Amino acid sequence: MSPYVFIMVAFSLGLGTTLTFASSHWLLAWMGLEINTLAVVPLMARQHHPRAIEATTKYFLAQATAAAMILFASMSNAWMSGQWEISHISHPIASTAVTMGLALKIGLAPVHFWLPEVIQGVTLSTGLVLSTWQKLAPFALILQVAHNTHPHLLTALALLSTLVGGWGGLNQTQLRKILAYSSIAHLGWMILVAQMAPQMTLLALAMYIIMTTAMFLTLDKVGSTKITTLTLAWSKTPALSALTCLTLLSLGGLPPLTGFMPKWLILQELVNQEFHTTAVLIALAALLGLFYYLRIAYIMTMTLFPQASHAHTSWRVPTSKRPTLLLCAATVMATCLLPLAPSIVALIN
Repeated sequence: MSPYVFIMVAFSLGLGTTLTFASSHWLLAWMGLEINTLAVVPLMARQHHPRAIEATTKYFLAQATAAAMILFASMSNAWMSGQWEISHISHPIASTAVTMGLALKIGLAPVHFWLPEVIQGVTLSTGLVLSTWQKLAPFALILQVAHNTHPHLLTALALLSTLVGGWGGLNQTQLRKILAYSSIAHLGWMILVAQMAPQMTLLALAMYIIMTTAMFLTLDKVGSTKITTLTLAWSKTPALSALTCLTLLSLGGLPPLTGFMPKWLILQELVNQEFHTTAVLIALAALLGLFYYLRIAYIMTMTLFPQASHAHTSWRVPTSKRPTLLLCAATVMATCLLPLAPSIVALIN
């Protein structure tokens, strides 16, 4: 891709997200979402590969459907209430349609079917953009309309997402699909407390972005897209492989790593609000995701490649892809931020 085209695409991505953040009118917010969608399409299709073109088409159709639902719901709300303000969506049908449209935008279950297939068909760098940056604008709208949405709808979406994200990743061998199902499960945790404690949702989103960025950059560094190819990672980058295991355990929410902090605070908030059954169910659903994180960590550190290789074994040889500052910072933050939990809690409260 030409540097000038890349700069234009990156500028459009930033413009669409900023426009959605700054808007209080449904049409402007919808316009920002559409700019985001149209800007990321060239990034997805730049490979000129049939799988990339298929993923781009699926992504465009899913996002166009979600945008049509959001526009229809906002117009219906304006027709019935005379309000175009995002925070004044009062009609139950309109609020439900907007919530489902935004759920389709970010890939919440049960409208998640496009997300694993799309991330599987694109490069790791583009998958990182889809898993992190593209979630920001829809989440800004979800937080604004959450107080007008039926709480049972958000709870059902959250619990179903955590279950689907856990069960869906169990039998996967493609790392990008595993990260896609991991995204679905983490989105369920964020949506669950969007009404009760929006600051917890923002904290969980920030921690998820940090940990997912570290994982995508690590996989891009070692050049792995399948679980079996991770068996050679320890011989190429032993230190990074050990840190990757910690990042995976952090994604699973194990203490004393960073990923434990949002899960712990969300469960504490659910117990304080006396949603004990919901807290137990979502905690049990997190064990499903922990299983495939542990499986990846086990394969990276304690297994060998199943087939004999006729090539010379690479042993800590210099590679063209050296760890970048972003990868180092994301890995450190993905594993070591738990001691800052009291300060973060005091800040968001």
